[in-house]
Amino acid sequence: MFDSPLSASPYEVLGTGPAASDDELRRAFRARLRATHPDTGGDAAEFIQVQCAWEILGEPDSRAAFDNGSAAESSWRPAQNGSRGTRLRATVRGTAGAWRRAAYAAAARERSGDADVYSAAFVRSAPWELRVILADAIAEEATAAAIEDLGIGFTVWHSVAVGDDDALDHVVLTPSGLYGLTSEDLGGPVRFRRGEPIGDDGRTPIADLTRRIRLVARAAGVRFGGAILILPDDDLGEAATSLGAVRGMPALAVRRSALRTVLRSGVPGARRIGGNELFDVRTRLTQSVRTRS
Repeated sequence: MFDSPLSASPYEVLGTGPAASDDELRRAFRARLRATHPDTGGDAAEFIQVQCAWEILGEPDSRAAFDNGSAAESSWRPAQNGSRGTRLRATVRGTAGAWRRAAYAAAARERSGDADVYSAAFVRSAPWELRVILADAIAEEATAAAIEDLGIGFTVWHSVAVGDDDALDHVVLTPSGLYGLTSEDLGGPVRFRRGEPIGDDGRTPIADLTRRIRLVARAAGVRFGGAILILPDDDLGEAATSLGAVRGMPALAVRRSALRTVLRSGVPGARRIGGNELFDVRTRLTQSVRTRS
């Protein structure tokens, strides 16, 4: 819950700082627990955050690990390529998150010179706009890892170019439909209003996703069946949440751990394809899309 570049720190959740003593942390935890308890009018998501914050700061070893940044840094740094094993996997084109990592590294090094741009000290003090780029790259990589073993009946395109400086995070062709996906990390629990996440940073991921889908669909001459917003498991209350129809296309918010199930079963109400059309769509996309790296 606290390993996102965008999330509030456990100290911020408890309303204290790194210099707080153990007794001060304990008092802050108890006060925040009372204030956020659902039985007394508090918010359930905040209540869970408070408990998670105490799990980190309430024990000396886990507090020390958070303070030195070791846990967060391991999830922020680029993953090392390892063995893919022998399981049958989806056909994958493109590298998820690569172009955003490159953009993050370039902007970060312009700001910091030779500093370690993945250190906890740097990331936590970086401007919000810079942390968003890193968080988006990490989210795309996590989604790619979650769906690469869907099976040979699936084809996945990562970072599909949309113009010169934008991309559709993922296009997934399944045995029953074609979907456009965006991987997001908004830094904490997500609620929705009129089909968009409620937040203070002005982002509109569903509107941006459907805009990118339309551009790819027009370029390839294909029709998408649905739009899927993927969020970290801790940030979405249900495994899948319907966001209604956007320009006639069903939209769904999904926990990352539930994504494979959704892709295998299909988005409810989505346009289904099969037979010769499936091969035609794959050919059109293969010939027309360009992935960013």
